[in-house]
Amino acid sequence: MDASRKNVAVLAVCQGLLLTNNSILITVNALVGYALAADKALATLPVTSYFVGSALASLPLSLFMKRHGRRAGFTVGASFAIAGSLVCAAAVYAGNFWLLCLGVVVLGAYFAAGQHYRFAAADAVAVDFKIRAISLVLAGGIAGGFLGPETSKLTTGLIAGHPFTGAYFSLVGFALLSILVLRWLEIPPLPEYERKTAGRPLGEIARQPVFAVAVLCGTISYGVMNLLMTATPLAMDASAHRFSEAAFVIQWHIVGMFAPSFVTGNIINRLGLMTVMLVGVALNIVCVLIALSGVSVMHFWLALVLLGIGWNFMFVGATALLTESHTPAERAKVQGVNDSAIFITMIVTSLASGALFTIQGWQAMNMWAVPVLLLAGAGVLWLAWVRRHPARTA
Repeated sequence: MDASRKNVAVLAVCQGLLLTNNSILITVNALVGYALAADKALATLPVTSYFVGSALASLPLSLFMKRHGRRAGFTVGASFAIAGSLVCAAAVYAGNFWLLCLGVVVLGAYFAAGQHYRFAAADAVAVDFKIRAISLVLAGGIAGGFLGPETSKLTTGLIAGHPFTGAYFSLVGFALLSILVLRWLEIPPLPEYERKTAGRPLGEIARQPVFAVAVLCGTISYGVMNLLMTATPLAMDASAHRFSEAAFVIQWHIVGMFAPSFVTGNIINRLGLMTVMLVGVALNIVCVLIALSGVSVMHFWLALVLLGIGWNFMFVGATALLTESHTPAERAKVQGVNDSAIFITMIVTSLASGALFTIQGWQAMNMWAVPVLLLAGAGVLWLAWVRRHPARTA
């Protein structure tokens, strides 16, 4: 196996371990928050804290990787996971809600570092393999969709009298495994002159149509997905469906998010980047139409699977576009700013999801997603027009 393909395989395994971490947190954080919070309205604050930590860490970790290399940055991210998991376990053991939130903020730095796995894959391969490399690394996340929930079931009662403490301890093991796997990552650091060069000002980079559309579609894909996914268990509970049925729907949503990545790169190479991104927008709109048409388990299942596939097409496309907007010397700040925008969007949508569902209901919040998705589609069409008429645009 050549070095570039080995790097993609290593990063895909790390992506699977990261998503295992995420799915365990999705499974237990809200439940633990509800158990520990004196004010039950704050029960989902630990979930939001995860994205706050990610937003705070994204740009600093990206700049750290520019100076010290990808493997060092990913190792630091996994070390934050170990520290945050131990703080969370101590918080649950002590029954301290605010200590739990602090631990989850620290854990968020691991997610911030892990979001760069896809960029590292693009950096480490030839141009003609770049889109497939991004896609294959994201495909590793499918393992986490199954491994995480099963791990949480096995570890929840591990420490008698302190439910869920064992689940947080399990995160330490996955982070240590990630550090071990990273020993096989061989991405050379940037040359010294690129590490010391800032490149163009961020404002100049941001004026590029390709940058604007990449950030727009990346944030909208994650924002819409997070908004509807977070509210789905609430909507299913309100429709008198069992928790096991909601867990089934979320599990298949994660499959929809990551399973297409085995072929997304090939589809983009065959149909074109813009076409696949527009198909992603269309699939998300079909998801909304299905969600509006009924509240049976099958309606929720099909809507969430399509939501996952639509996210995949839009997000892989947005990532590939972003890599076209910067030089190697500029990639740290560009990638850090892009992911910070995504995490801020996730903070807003995770907070808004419960409020919109409570105040306006499941159908109304689905309708809110349509104009945002149309904006993403308009952005892709505009970029396609710009590329066909470069002289007129200039």
